[in-house]
Formats: sequence, structure tokens, C-alpha cells
Amino acid sequence: MSTEDTGAVMHGWAQDMFPYPRSLSGPGVEQTLAYLSNLIPGLKVHQVSSGSQAFDWTVPDEWTIRDAYIENEAGERIISFSDNNLHLVGYSEPVDEWLELDALQERLYSLPDQPDAIPYVTSYYKRRWGFCLTENQRKILKPGKYHAVVDADLKPGHLKYGEIIIPGQEKTEVMLSTYICHPSMGNNEMSGVVVATALARWLQSAHRRHTYRIIFVPETIGSIFYLSQHLAHLKAHLISGFVLTCMGDERTYSLMPSRTGKTLADKVALHSLKQLKGGFDHYSFLQRGSDERQYCSPLVDLPVVSIMRSKYAEYPEYHTSLDDLNLVTQKGLQGGFDIIKRCLQTLEINYTYKATVPCEPQLGKRGLYPTLSRTGSADQIRNTMNVLAYADGSLDLIDIAETIGIDALAVNKIAATMYEHKLLTRA
Repeated sequence: MSTEDTGAVMHGWAQDMFPYPRSLSGPGVEQTLAYLSNLIPGLKVHQVSSGSQAFDWTVPDEWTIRDAYIENEAGERIISFSDNNLHLVGYSEPVDEWLELDALQERLYSLPDQPDAIPYVTSYYKRRWGFCLTENQRKILKPGKYHAVVDADLKPGHLKYGEIIIPGQEKTEVMLSTYICHPSMGNNEMSGVVVATALARWLQSAHRRHTYRIIFVPETIGSIFYLSQHLAHLKAHLISGFVLTCMGDERTYSLMPSRTGKTLADKVALHSLKQLKGGFDHYSFLQRGSDERQYCSPLVDLPVVSIMRSKYAEYPEYHTSLDDLNLVTQKGLQGGFDIIKRCLQTLEINYTYKATVPCEPQLGKRGLYPTLSRTGSADQIRNTMNVLAYADGSLDLIDIAETIGIDALAVNKIAATMYEHKLLTRA
């Protein structure tokens, strides 16, 4: 897959997986993981039994949804899960009963401020049932009896997630984490899944200094369970992690920092985003809402940030049927892929360098300096001299890039040349 067609390929994957009825568990998750397994050689699917403990949480029962609808007394289906899987409250328990409209209204959810949108509503940890519809659909309901049917199982089973570990030359690890629990919404969350998949495929074919851990988990309970099994290892080896969510629109870029804002992940994310034209939105951890809540919690405290296009809960289509594959575009996905790829490339070359000779080295005798001194000639190599000036063994490559005001990838080209000529060593 070439860089030029990555956005189109990702959008095609999103179109294929968009209809799957994903939730915390059940057939939609299994369909998604099966699809991803065909794209990512070596992806392992793990399962966790309902009732398993993960810190303060318990893995819930498995939800298998077959069909759900509301029909009127004439037998006409006015709301149907088969039309849009957002029409059903996630994890609705089985039901088959007739209700008067007033009673049914208590089970219905709509958005008066967005009359054409179906809201995304879930009830994972309290048994209930309900349906979601547009406000315009709700307004035309007539008094009378309605038949509500949810053909589903909600019983002990399994929660499943995917994981691939792509080894590098070093034991230092970088983690990418995304969700597989959201049903038919494009930016949140199909975009994160396809960007993570494209990055996994790119990494498998790339030269790797670090080891990469890529996980596809249900939000919150999935990351909490994963941490309960891998926390000690991650605390020992993880140097940076990125939550991939809301990566497919074209409006902006956004950064949700770690809790402290002072990790290597924060540093590489900030530096990489600053290289983009048009700027980005830098949020506070007080505005968190994704799995950085778990990865950065005080007793976990991993170096993890979330890089997004439009941030979750900040764009009008969020958690509604309007978050579709018209909002998510090939160009938007390409941008999401490119910014994470830039972060990973920067981490790969982020060595700490130290000069090997006192004073400025004589670059001319190595063919690295203009042999004719005239006004302006030093400007040609000012960045080279600045890199050498700050390579004191205390600053990594990103620090030097920030100090002298150029891209870390450009600093790497200079440092690599100086390293080749034995004017720098890697600390």
C-alpha cells in the first residue's frame, strides 16, 4: 500500500465494517476482529469471561442482538434495528410487549436540538431496554398501542479484543490503542480502527528500533482489563502511547495530553503537530473522555496521549447517526494516518547525541562546510552548527529540534551525517 492511496484504502475498510453491530461484546465485535485479522497478519484475538475482575470493574455479560423493532397496530415497523443499529439502546435486554404511546415514550431517546439525528445511547451496567429515533420521527407518533421487540441474549459469555506485538531491535515499546465497541459511527470510532490497521501494516514492513504494541479493545472496560494483565510490563517498557480516536474528518487536529503533560508522548505529539500547517487545538486533561482516562490514572500513570482530528464531544455529529462516512473522508483519514506516522518516525530517530570534540569541529576538511567564506555562506550550515552546539548529551533530538526551531526529522538528517563522520556519539 503506497502512501498515496492509504486514505482511499482505509475508507474502503471503514465502509466494509461500518454496518457491523458493535458493542462491548457479541457478534459485531467478532465480525470486526475477523475482518481485521485478514488485514493484519499475526493479530491475536483474546477472550475474557463475563464476571472476570479487572481492578474495580467486572466484565459484563455478553450481548447478542439479532433483531429489534417497534411496530404500530397495523403491523408497520416504524423503528427498526435493521435500518440503523443506533436505533436500539446498546445492551438492551430482551423484550416482547405491547405498550401505549405514553408508556413507550419513556423508553425512547431523541435529540430535540438535532431533529434529524439518531442519538447513540447505551446501558452496559444496568439492565434496561430502549430505542433511539430522530426527533422528527418521534413527533409523528400517534396515540395507540405499539409492539416493542428486542430479540437478544444478555447472558454470561465473553468479551473479546485484538492485539499484535511487532518486535523491534530494542525492548522499548510504543503502544497504539483504539476501540472496537462503537456501532455505526464513522469518526467515533471507525476512523481509529482503520488508522491503527494501516499503521500496523506499515510498521510490519518498516525498519523498527522500538517494539510496537497495537490493541483493539472495547472502550473503558477493555483498556482496564488490558491494564490489569499488563501493567507491570508496560510501566517497565512503554516509552509512548497513543489513543487513536476521531481521526477521520477534515476540520482540525487535536491533542489530549497525558495527565501530567510532561511525558515523551506529550513531547513528540506537540512537536509533530506544530509542524502542520493551520495549527491544532490543544486541550486540557480536564477535558478528557477517552481511554487516556485509564492509561493516565494516578496508579497507572503511563506516557499516553490522544491525537485526533476533531475531538470527541466537540463536533456536532458526535455520538449520533450524523457521524457517518460522509463526515469521514479519504483525505481526513490520510491526515490522521500521517500525523501518527510522523510521531512514530520521530520516536524511531529520537536519540540523545553528544559531541566528540571540544570547540567547533573543522567541517571544511570533511567536505561539510563552504570552502569560500563570504557574506551569507555561514547561513547555509547554521542548522548544522546549531545541532552541534546543543548536542551535549543532555538533550534528545526532539529537544534540540525545539531549541533551534526546526523539524526533528530535519535535525535527524544533520545528526546522522555528523554521527557518520564521528563528530557525534549516541548517548
